[in-house]
Amino acid sequence: MSKKRVLRKSRSRYPREWSWPKGAKIAVTLNMALESFIRASQVTLEKTSNKVDHFSLTYADYAYKAGAWRLLDLMDEFKIKGSVSTNGLTGERQPKVVRAFADFGCEIVGHGWAQDVLAKDDDPESELAEMRKVTAVLTEVAGTRPVGWVSQGSAGSTNTLDFLKSEGYLWSGDDMSDDLPFLKQTKHGPIVILPRVNLPHNDLWMWATARNPPDYMWTGWKATFDQLYAEGLAGVPKWCELTLHAHMGARPTMMPAVRQMLQYAMKHKGVWFTRRRDIAEWTMEHEKGKVAQT
Repeated sequence: MSKKRVLRKSRSRYPREWSWPKGAKIAVTLNMALESFIRASQVTLEKTSNKVDHFSLTYADYAYKAGAWRLLDLMDEFKIKGSVSTNGLTGERQPKVVRAFADFGCEIVGHGWAQDVLAKDDDPESELAEMRKVTAVLTEVAGTRPVGWVSQGSAGSTNTLDFLKSEGYLWSGDDMSDDLPFLKQTKHGPIVILPRVNLPHNDLWMWATARNPPDYMWTGWKATFDQLYAEGLAGVPKWCELTLHAHMGARPTMMPAVRQMLQYAMKHKGVWFTRRRDIAEWTMEHEKGKVAQT
């Protein structure tokens, strides 16, 4: 008996019943990031704690000169659309780039004002004011209002979920507690939580700062996809996501591995290629009355 047949006949102890549209066995999303910084980006040659790291900022500028356009070409090649986590400062500085992704059909996701300035637990007024500013800027430049939010580094405050719900957001990505999305109660009603299922295939974690070869991400992607696809065949569909920053994974060194990952997923039947927003809307309907309390 083959390994695949054994997996199909096995019973999962996963406690939640789940399904995707049209009976898909796995959902696959492309998560991208357009990030802007005030002092320094994630990569530099020398740490400069006593001044603005100008070289590091040029590393981030690659996104708007080259990376963003390569990501748009990639989506056009594979006929898919993704979600783009975008700082408000990006919308202010690079409105044409943000609009290009929105016009392509990508979801524009709120991502704080500047990537290297985080929200504080003890300053709720400033956090709410910044959230409103980000929302206004992205709505203007994208031509559509964001309904999803991921805090910088997913480092939201104790107030973030309540603020998001009160401001009309549908989903938050500041979580890592499950393989599937779920609802969480706020002071203003339930919000969809989309856990970070992407760290094993996130260019920041697995390539740019870890200094691994590009094939390392492909290996992690294949292992994750194979496991989750097998669970989907066994009756417990899951979700797999590839994350690319426009100033990191959109560099030419990573592109062959990225194509390999997407091509591999597309060889399988029952794969739902979608955006985070679509998953959140499906979750809100699918999980009615199943709000997590913690």
